Amino acid sequence: MLDVATASAEVGAASARSRKVARLADLLRRAGDHDDPRLISVVVAWLSGELLQRQIGVGWASLRSLPEPAEEPGLSVLEVDDRFSEIRAVTGQGSQARRAALLADLFGRATAIEQTFLRRLLAGELRQGALIGVMADAVAVAADVPAATVRRAAMLGGALPTVAAAALTGGAAALAAFTLTVGVPVGPMLAQTAADVGDALERLGGTAVFEAKLDGARVQIHRSGREVAVFTRSLDDVTHRLPEVVEAALALPVDELIADAEAIALRPDGRPHRFQVTASRFGRGGGRGGGRFDVAAARAAQPLSVFVFDLLHVDGTDLLDLPTSRRVEALDALVPSAHRVDRLVTDSHDAAARFLDRTLAAGHEGVMAKSPSAPYEAGRRGAGWLKVKPVHTLDLVVLAVEWGSGRRTGKLSNIHLGARDPAGGFVMLGKTFKGMTDAMLEWQTARFLDLADGPTDGYVVRVRPEQVVEIAFDGVQRSSRYPGGLALRFARVLRYRHDKTPAEADTIDTVRAIYERGA
Repeated sequence: MLDVATASAEVGAASARSRKVARLADLLRRAGDHDDPRLISVVVAWLSGELLQRQIGVGWASLRSLPEPAEEPGLSVLEVDDRFSEIRAVTGQGSQARRAALLADLFGRATAIEQTFLRRLLAGELRQGALIGVMADAVAVAADVPAATVRRAAMLGGALPTVAAAALTGGAAALAAFTLTVGVPVGPMLAQTAADVGDALERLGGTAVFEAKLDGARVQIHRSGREVAVFTRSLDDVTHRLPEVVEAALALPVDELIADAEAIALRPDGRPHRFQVTASRFGRGGGRGGGRFDVAAARAAQPLSVFVFDLLHVDGTDLLDLPTSRRVEALDALVPSAHRVDRLVTDSHDAAARFLDRTLAAGHEGVMAKSPSAPYEAGRRGAGWLKVKPVHTLDLVVLAVEWGSGRRTGKLSNIHLGARDPAGGFVMLGKTFKGMTDAMLEWQTARFLDLADGPTDGYVVRVRPEQVVEIAFDGVQRSSRYPGGLALRFARVLRYRHDKTPAEADTIDTVRAIYERGA
């Protein structure tokens, strides 16, 4: 466990990609010498900022009060992974206290550096720079196989930890076994961001396939005969929760299918409900077993609509390497228009702008712009897909800051954001570490130490509410985590507003108005 925590800190401190890859590869080689190949999968998952268990029911609140660290290391990686599985399995009356006891026991046996690593991992804030691309390269170096071979296997296998274990134990021959298979989820293709439709057209060569970007939940549909499986963007099986998606797949004139789609809750007038209405149909316990979730009642209360926007496989033929234009032809030939997203193929800036305006007026997020010649780059944020959507901004006040880790060790990084309450004080809306340059981190560390309102040697430093910051965000959603009941979606720092006082910051009423507008 100490080896992994130390490697994470060293990778985070390294600025050069080559140094990150080399350090990770060294760790993976050592993991590959272990008798249990599961060790490789766990290490790869952790250093990519994920758990093999996905979620274990431990949130930020559970990590606020932890025991003092152990003086000597004594934990193993597999022991910690087993404890995560044990915590995840705890259910029923008294489960919260039981999970807290198991977590406290684990942290009590972890050294300081191990505690830091585990806290960041469980809070979803592990930022040591080992993103999927870097990790894939490290796996390739450790296994002595081409990086392209690892990426292709991970793309088709859907999970890099599994692919890494195969690469380090079986080499290139083992990676060749990863092929597109109906029933095995594939890492979804992701999009980069464009400033506007003009930027998108220029970056895509002058012509683009524009599609409505729905604010629903992305699903991957697999059908073989009368058997259908539905997976989330994170590759969790939610088939049992989404009978509407299953029925839509079974209605298509096809025997085998892998499709990329959006499931979304719509109002009677066709406008989308808030994202959280759709999200209520997803979540923990949503696999084939279904748990205590009442699917019929949920469906009756709010049915979901299904919109397919891409095809990866149809009746024995893989389509993901074909250009977008060919996949669109196959989609239109198979899927009824009622189950397809609105689309426009154009080289006209004005036509694209009007399409974006119509889409936004209909209540949707924005548009996707896709290169007509781009293949489906599963598991990657490819340059062939660009998202265009309006950016909201607010001037908020910094209420507290968290000490960083990795490259940000010794710097105050994650800021707590508050809106002004007209009745007095500030209402917290969330946290962010995104959008900060190295120069900004240096400045804000000095600034917030000057504003510190209490001890500065803990994980969180409380500050006097005097600094205004301009924040960009994608929307506002309900949240039980914060006192105001609202939180910002995908908040990131644009700049610090030295020209504004806290009295000029945006109010919680403004945030509520944005929420009520559905933004």
